[in-house]
Amino acid sequence: MQTAPSDYERLARDTFMPQAGKIVDVADMTAKDRYFRVELEKPLGHHPGQFVMVSILGVGEAPISISCGPRKDNILEMVIRRTGRLTQVIHNLKVGDELGIRGPYGSGFDLNDFYGKDVLFVAGGLGLVPLRSLITAVAAESGRFGRITLISGCRNPAEELFREQLKEWADSGIDVVRLVDSTENMPWECSVGLVTDPIPKLSIDPKKTVVALCGPPVMYKFVITALADKRVGYDQIYVDLERRMKCGVGKCGHCQINGIYCCQEGPVFRFSNLECLPEAL
Repeated sequence: MQTAPSDYERLARDTFMPQAGKIVDVADMTAKDRYFRVELEKPLGHHPGQFVMVSILGVGEAPISISCGPRKDNILEMVIRRTGRLTQVIHNLKVGDELGIRGPYGSGFDLNDFYGKDVLFVAGGLGLVPLRSLITAVAAESGRFGRITLISGCRNPAEELFREQLKEWADSGIDVVRLVDSTENMPWECSVGLVTDPIPKLSIDPKKTVVALCGPPVMYKFVITALADKRVGYDQIYVDLERRMKCGVGKCGHCQINGIYCCQEGPVFRFSNLECLPEAL
């Protein structure tokens, strides 16, 4: 006689068992970054800023940012950078192939912390990928926020992600500032400089501004210093720390910072909660 699964069995299944995801669209975004649109067996039910574990049987598994806002359907969007054997195999997949997807994991952003406020997004390089999950959610309800500003920077024009959507967001009323560190003799119609350069010129009301920041760790301290000069409080700054995550469930210890596990308490943190952990950035 077959018995119903216990609470422990259901928890183990939901936590550790991947669901199948069929690739329904693939597109090259840069020479090393590919966009994947995946159809899942069931809706993911994620919050902006969370991540999933992506696997291929017999090859391996890796944490990957979710790059779409919350959805009611069973579609997942990701951008995956080719960095090793697993991601090379994933880059070789085509429409109709399947991936294993488990999650979502992590804390994510809480939109309730953003409603009614001016919102500033600062994205550096690949940081636009996880931040896009929040930007699309905010853009979908733009009337519930004040002024929305996005600063998006990358090394050169060839490495810019979501170029057409950046233009669409600008056309929709979001103040979009696009920068590159250097044009490297490539065509470029926007600014040249660092993501910190526009901040002193912004009109910021520190009492009603909230900031979401994601990019290379080296840029964080410079952006936070520039925001402090505008009197934006540390409790109004949210940072995304996708730090050496491996298992997604706080078991392997790869993402541990003192007593904090990024895959569980993060990857999204208020900066005010990281002041006592200088090694976090």
